[in-house]
Amino acid sequence: MRTRARLFAAVGGIVVLFPAASSVPSPLYPLYQQLFGFSAATLTVVFAVYVLGLLGALLVVGALSDHVGRRPVLAGAIALEAVSFVVFLTAGDVAALLVARVLQGIATGAAITTLGATMVDLAPPEAPHRAGMITGVGTLAGLAAGAVGAGALIQLAPAPTRLVWIVLLALLVVSAVIVAVLPETSTRRSGVWSSLVPRVGVAPRLRAEVLAITPVLVTSWALGGLYMSLGPSIASTLLGVQSRLVGGLVVTLLCGTGAVTSYLLRDRAVRSLVAPAAGLLAVGTAVTLLGMALGSVVVAGLGTVVAGVGFGAAALACFGVFAEIAGPDERGELFAVAYVISYTAFSVPAVVAGIGSGLVGLATAAEVYGAVIVALGVVAVAINVVHARRRRPVTGIA
Repeated sequence: MRTRARLFAAVGGIVVLFPAASSVPSPLYPLYQQLFGFSAATLTVVFAVYVLGLLGALLVVGALSDHVGRRPVLAGAIALEAVSFVVFLTAGDVAALLVARVLQGIATGAAITTLGATMVDLAPPEAPHRAGMITGVGTLAGLAAGAVGAGALIQLAPAPTRLVWIVLLALLVVSAVIVAVLPETSTRRSGVWSSLVPRVGVAPRLRAEVLAITPVLVTSWALGGLYMSLGPSIASTLLGVQSRLVGGLVVTLLCGTGAVTSYLLRDRAVRSLVAPAAGLLAVGTAVTLLGMALGSVVVAGLGTVVAGVGFGAAALACFGVFAEIAGPDERGELFAVAYVISYTAFSVPAVVAGIGSGLVGLATAAEVYGAVIVALGVVAVAINVVHARRRRPVTGIA
């Protein structure tokens, strides 16, 4: 039993590592821009190709570990992630960054579904919900840790575009050892090739619920995409923050606050969090826009913290509701839809903002993007308040 608990904790560490590695490039992007001389639009394309690789892996190999076992898929994901780190380490132009990000996206997509399933397999029998909680909080904590850790190494250590990848490669070696000693937790079964066919769909009885949740999902992930792609550039250009460490903290403020919020709210009814999460996203983004207009790092930081609370609550609420409403034979396709919506919102608006920054300037593009987030948040609140009232049973005497 003690060995199982240790393995559960060790795999939890890998759960944190993959999203941490995915956020490491965020504070590096302004530095890569200076070194390779590319625009904000190109920067957001480098950001977005990661999402394309991740979505492709989620849809194609998301169920593969149910057929071939957890260990082979995890081993393959770690190996591919290591290749992406080597490409980053030796990158000399934008093309190399694009290749590295695609490979990293594929590796992360293959890893996260398998890691989630492995956590469920190893979860304590008396606390099966702990797997989902660790996976959700660990993902947000990893995004926060990767950004601030990379920012610190860039600011304080030598070889800013190389050392961070060497550190991550060392952590991958540790992860590979963990997977090597991990007992197989899934019985192999037939249907390998059919499992590779993407299945995306929403059962008719679930469509009203999904439509109500979607605006919150889009709002939170679109905000996350802005912070992960252009956040450090906005902090540097519009707020005059030259420290790479502080640039990394921009992402950490959002994701770290989100991780703490998800943990603190883990026992709350998920439906009760949906509308408040959307409201906090809108309010936090509005305060951040005010801070940008005033040139105040403090006000912008406060807005980011408020938005981060909404970000964490939204992640917990949206995926929690999906888990509640879907039957066992509906979960795979429903979560595939949720991931497609999430990562599309995470990447496409960020690319549009990057292109827009080249046309109207970074400040105007960020202001328009933020205004859209505020509007989406307000609409999401209204939709979910109305939806909650319709779901509430009518009582009293007619």
